[in-house]
Amino acid sequence: MSAEIRQAVEVLSERGGVVELRALKNGTTAAGYFDDADTLSREAAKLDGQGFAVYVTANPANPALLSRAANRIKRPLRETTSDRDVLRRRWLLVDLDPVRPAGVSSTDEEKEQALRRAHEVYAYLKKRGWPEPVAADSGNGAHLLYAVDLPNDADSLDLIRGVLEALSFQFSTAR
Repeated sequence: MSAEIRQAVEVLSERGGVVELRALKNGTTAAGYFDDADTLSREAAKLDGQGFAVYVTANPANPALLSRAANRIKRPLRETTSDRDVLRRRWLLVDLDPVRPAGVSSTDEEKEQALRRAHEVYAYLKKRGWPEPVAADSGNGAHLLYAVDLPNDADSLDLIRGVLEALSFQFSTAR
């Protein structure tokens, strides 16, 4: 698993950039800020091995956040990354999950439907000239991450929101 984690870190983060590693388990949050990919990968693998659901922020964070927990995990970390802490947008995330109550995992059938829907979205966007995304299993469904280079401002937020709303209109169902 650690090789897969290391590969994900290399794809999703920029060398020397700061990202937050966040891990959730039974209502507990463990988190830290990392500018060292090796240390980030090791800490993520440890938390994964302890049964935490582990993820990193998709967009680079303000380096000043390292002062909260530099290249280490804190339990709990009271303050985590907020929208205002994001330096710029590197990824447009298309998150495809089944509709279900909060805290309830998808069934195998629901997850399979979400994965099929992700393939439909992928094919639709590819046909329209979009680049290849980073595709990932989100646990309950799928993520398609498209590389972008946008400032973290109101115009970019509106653009991203518009794209996601258009995709939702085209592909969302009651399920």
